Amino acid sequence: MKRLAIAGLISLAALLGGAALLLEQVPAEAIQGSVTRTTSLIDRAWQLPVAQTFGRSLSWQSNPSVCGAASLGNVFRSLGDGPTTEGDILSGTNHCWFGICIIGLTLDELARVATMHTPRKVTILRDLTPEAFLTHLRKTNDPSRRYVVNFSRKPIFGAGGGHHSPIGGYLEAEDLVFVLDVNRKFEPWLVERSRLFHAIDTLDGDSKRGLLLIE
Repeated sequence: MKRLAIAGLISLAALLGGAALLLEQVPAEAIQGSVTRTTSLIDRAWQLPVAQTFGRSLSWQSNPSVCGAASLGNVFRSLGDGPTTEGDILSGTNHCWFGICIIGLTLDELARVATMHTPRKVTILRDLTPEAFLTHLRKTNDPSRRYVVNFSRKPIFGAGGGHHSPIGGYLEAEDLVFVLDVNRKFEPWLVERSRLFHAIDTLDGDSKRGLLLIE
């Protein structure tokens, strides 16, 4: 009976993971054409002070439901402290079984997970005005800070669900935000500030999406 129960849980986790994958589907042409990927601009973005701490490389999320854990792993690696793998980050959180977070982590849940692994200050920033959003984007180039953005893919790519990824910095002259997308299909991209604001100014359940600040 115990083996049957475990097998049932594994099957359920696989089904839920498959459902999450279906929700995440975005056409390849939308992935490439909906954001800025100009080589010269991407190269400049990687030279921003915070982006440099990621070493021009990311650890990709293992499945669509663990973007939050993957984001924290990359952030901690860039800071040089804290766990860097999804498994270590999710261990003991009671949020995710068999490496599946079912419908993913909310911004509040991700903040609680982050506080389990770092003595740094962790702050949720939501219900931001466009002006407040710009203020924080200017601070994303401060090496003492790390921001994770929680946004809906749909306003930017035309499809897809909620997602977490670190912010690598802000090219203010071009008004472009450097999103270090932890999904290997998307890879890092640049997007206009107003479009990213629209993508975070969306609901996840009863609460708005927003930013997670670790400092």
